Amino acid sequence: AVCRHGCKYGECVGPNKCKCFPGFTGKTCSQDLNECGLKPRPCEHRCMNTHGSYKCYCLNGYMLIPDGKCASSRTCAIVNCQYGCEEVQGEVQCLCPSVGLQLGPNGRTCIDIDECSSGKTLCSYNRRCVNTFGSYYCKCQLGYELKYINGHYNCVDVNECVANTHKCNIHAECLNTQGTFRCKCKQGYRGSGFNCS
Repeated sequence: AVCRHGCKYGECVGPNKCKCFPGFTGKTCSQDLNECGLKPRPCEHRCMNTHGSYKCYCLNGYMLIPDGKCASSRTCAIVNCQYGCEEVQGEVQCLCPSVGLQLGPNGRTCIDIDECSSGKTLCSYNRRCVNTFGSYYCKCQLGYELKYINGHYNCVDVNECVANTHKCNIHAECLNTQGTFRCKCKQGYRGSGFNCS
């Protein structure tokens, strides 16, 4: 089977037909499936959608138990956690529903970790990091677009001169460069290329 546009998070099962891995949807399996919006809902209390998956958490006063259900807990109610709690060796600890969240100074509420400002390169060359609440994702740098080439997705340069998205003066020529473009005034004209006289 050949899938001309590829199957980003899935496999090709027929001519241009993708079978998506769990947690993904769309013609090319490139979209995250919001499991929290499914009927019946996968979580008893609260649900947080994550990339390719989801996390369950409980209302205050309840404890998340191994099967994903929420059990009433007097100790949780006393601690007053934002996203439910767990008991570890007899000690009650508040929970955060994602590794991209951390317990705040009060030990009860969860605050977002900005993975993009951590300084660690999380995204490959020519992709930029976009922080989200509880996570992050990688997006093509400005001047690049996601294209399916030779069996995988890549960020390729947008030719603004061909796409006619440049802002060059009518008396200038457009020169495409990696990620951007330049404007050069035609012979007999002077200026920046955006203004030529």
